[in-house]
Amino acid sequence: MEGIEHRTVKVNGINMHVAEKGEGPTILFLHGFPELWYTWRHQIQALAALGYHCVAPDLRGYGDTDAPPSPTTYTCLHVVGDLVALIDSMGGEPVYLVAHDWGAMIGWYLCMFRPEKVKAYACISVPYRPRNPKMKPVETMKMFFGEEYYMCRFQEAGVIEAEIKSNKTAEVLKRILTDKRPGPPCLPKSDPFGLKGLDGPLPLPPWLSEEDIQYNVDKFEKTGFTGALNYYRALDLNWELTAAWSGAEVKVPVIYVVGDEDMVYTTPGLKEYVHGGGFKKDVPLLQQVIVMEGVGHFLNQEKPQESTAIIHDFINKF
Repeated sequence: MEGIEHRTVKVNGINMHVAEKGEGPTILFLHGFPELWYTWRHQIQALAALGYHCVAPDLRGYGDTDAPPSPTTYTCLHVVGDLVALIDSMGGEPVYLVAHDWGAMIGWYLCMFRPEKVKAYACISVPYRPRNPKMKPVETMKMFFGEEYYMCRFQEAGVIEAEIKSNKTAEVLKRILTDKRPGPPCLPKSDPFGLKGLDGPLPLPPWLSEEDIQYNVDKFEKTGFTGALNYYRALDLNWELTAAWSGAEVKVPVIYVVGDEDMVYTTPGLKEYVHGGGFKKDVPLLQQVIVMEGVGHFLNQEKPQESTAIIHDFINKF
């Protein structure tokens, strides 16, 4: 991680850890679950060398950033507030936004609430999904995907944390990071991570090393998973707080990149929304949809050179 500097910034009442490198226009990277700033290590190095100021925080609840205990402090308003304060601490100029998974969901909220803060948005894996004014998210997911759908299983405080601990953090992270089973992802209580009966540790693909896993393990074993899981536990509260944005369009230039083996992309209904006109209707400045073949959910790590080139080509237009 040569040349990457680390600092702590006071934002919105919490201390946020930030990794950064380079000088020039700012690219703000937002990680997802269960990750850290570290997921962007390849992009930070490559894009800093191309003349950008790359900034990757640990989001609220993760890594070396503060982790308030209550789920009610993990709403989209709290986390976007953190990011606006971070942007303002760097001078307030609009940033290029690159985000994945939960970071992508927060990215959509940032673009919706404060579009003047974002020049262009490279969204990875999780497309915009409009608010359904008639039904809360958790009950909707239970109806369509069942009680064992992972977001439903994450709702009860302490339960999934205990299951992660009993299955060993390193093996759970390996399973999540390398899993390419089609969506919707479910976690049966009998064997939530599919680790029972294995002869030994899960093998790693070439794009992920034991050192990469250990970096994440060390941080999660220090902080725990509750902060990260609180984003899911605030889903219904987000729904309540965003009633005023029902039917709103996201008016920021966007590129959407996803792997064809991503469990989000293979979840029923997603492809129809992305390719059937719904996505473009909600995000009228959507420039392009790129589906990478043979690639899973964590495509920024699995295909670092290709994904970085896509990001650079896109932001270079704005």
